[in-house]
Amino acid sequence: MYAIVRAGATQQKVAVGDVIQIDKVTTGVGETLTLPVLMAVDGEKVTASGLDKAAVTVEVLGALKGPKIIIQKYKNKTGYKKRQGHRQRYTQVKVTDISL
Repeated sequence: MYAIVRAGATQQKVAVGDVIQIDKVTTGVGETLTLPVLMAVDGEKVTASGLDKAAVTVEVLGALKGPKIIIQKYKNKTGYKKRQGHRQRYTQVKVTDISL
């Protein structure tokens, strides 16, 4: 059994026991969160509607940073150049339960 959940601005496919990265949340390590279910698949049965009560329970494992991304801007013949870096912050969670 697996489910498609909404985690922040993204959607992810999860099953029980999976460890995934979601956008940063402000809960502490060891606490639990519930993520809304968009679609659930149980063998041959696919459920995409009527999932108002369905939820995926996850446990927070810790905080992570994504890879460094370099942004560089340059305009020809004007002497303008700008270099900037960015590292996205994520929270690592483990899926503990899928309830429908």
